[in-house]
Amino acid sequence: MRVAVDAMGGDAGPAAAVQGSAAAVVAQPGLSIDLFGPRDLLESELESLPRHLAAAGSHLSVQHAPDIIRQDQRPTDALRRGGDTSMAFMLAHLSRGGAMAGVSSGNTGALMAMARRELGTVASIPRPAISTAIPTRGEGRCYLLDLGANVDVTAERLVDFARMGSVMARHIDGLASPRVALLNVGSEGTKGSASVREADACLSGMASLNYCGFVEGDGIFAGAADVVVCDGFVGNAVLKASEGLARMLIERVQATFEAHWGSRLVGMLARPALRRLKNDLDPVRYNGASLLGLDGIVIKSHGGADATGFSYAVLRAVQEVSRGLPAQLALELDCRHERT
Repeated sequence: MRVAVDAMGGDAGPAAAVQGSAAAVVAQPGLSIDLFGPRDLLESELESLPRHLAAAGSHLSVQHAPDIIRQDQRPTDALRRGGDTSMAFMLAHLSRGGAMAGVSSGNTGALMAMARRELGTVASIPRPAISTAIPTRGEGRCYLLDLGANVDVTAERLVDFARMGSVMARHIDGLASPRVALLNVGSEGTKGSASVREADACLSGMASLNYCGFVEGDGIFAGAADVVVCDGFVGNAVLKASEGLARMLIERVQATFEAHWGSRLVGMLARPALRRLKNDLDPVRYNGASLLGLDGIVIKSHGGADATGFSYAVLRAVQEVSRGLPAQLALELDCRHERT
């Protein structure tokens, strides 16, 4: 399996992308990765790989791309002037069949626009949605979409999101009948915007979906649904708030145990449990958002992800390749106006 990586998109340069790619190769035998960016920089990073990742270097190849997309660059400007960038070269390589998936931690708007132009969409989906998994009660997780690609959406687009999310949860997580819900300010049918109420009426009549109605914000983390649908403005706010809350809780717990000698002793005894809690809540574990609806697999890594976080994004791409996600979306979304 071969994955293409835009190695220049992260906030801290190519180190996280190169080391994260190497870590993914170690975790996934048979994986090869094409790294896109300035040759000298990437070759220097490969030569500097930590000892435990050095063996993965033979599975990483450098593909020269002289320029980069800036984080503050407008998508329209990236479309016009971004032809020589690592992001553009990576997507073109993917489009030509040189790789089976692409990963970037670069400018989200530019990535969405350039990927849509290069790859197109499946089943007449007008614009892809961004989706990622977030932790829920117990050891569960929930797919939330959209996360910012579509800020102001119609009821029809919300229905598209619901169907795409359901397909992903079934084929990636193996759920026979994923529970799908619309995020709303209340569970009553009279609440919410007109587009949300219209989408609710439409989804209620679709026999192919296990639609369970409205869910409020606390229901996401309680595990009330496997797929939660909303517009991109709301989804992005929920995601960023949950990431910030998780980090704050981890820091508060650590500070509490370090505040007094007695609590430090208890903290030493509780260290294994605290480590598990940190691992469960750490947003790094859930890094890697899918650009659902593209005619190809593109994963968006968080711009601030470290090497471990970036490796999770690459492994997410591997998982979607192994499940043939775009083909499944194309097959199951062809009848977009299904009714009972």
